[in-house]
Amino acid sequence: MQIIKDKQIIDDNWNYVADEAELVAGNVSVSFPRWQKDKADLLAHNGKVGVRLGAVDCVEDIAADLSTIDLIELAVVDFADGRLFSQAWYLRNRFAFLGEIRAIGHFMPDQVFYLTRVGVNAFAPENNDYLPFVLSNLNDFSVKYQKSVN
Repeated sequence: MQIIKDKQIIDDNWNYVADEAELVAGNVSVSFPRWQKDKADLLAHNGKVGVRLGAVDCVEDIAADLSTIDLIELAVVDFADGRLFSQAWYLRNRFAFLGEIRAIGHFMPDQVFYLTRVGVNAFAPENNDYLPFVLSNLNDFSVKYQKSVN
């Protein structure tokens, strides 16, 4: 599978591991509840670790652990839910998270430019066929009037 990261289409080298599944080798991403439950095992894992946050997960609850996390996935279930914009902004501005912030799921290509303005630097749309269109939307505007994280 491919994703967009830092305005380039690249191969994804992360595997999402469901809550009930066994960890696999390499870079893994897990849900926030699994991170809370299995943090010690995940920190001992041979590979990088990422955490998937849903719209109802509170960024403040993971703030103390951000130095041990390489990837935060922000799961978009409904493109009309703007909470992931706030989550990304908090991660970059309030908690100075320097790792990858990836929007995944059902976001609109029209939103990607604005998501980069709050700190998202990677995108994994539901349908991989949309990657070129999503990538083209990252350059929609050449003039920016508001402050941002970038």
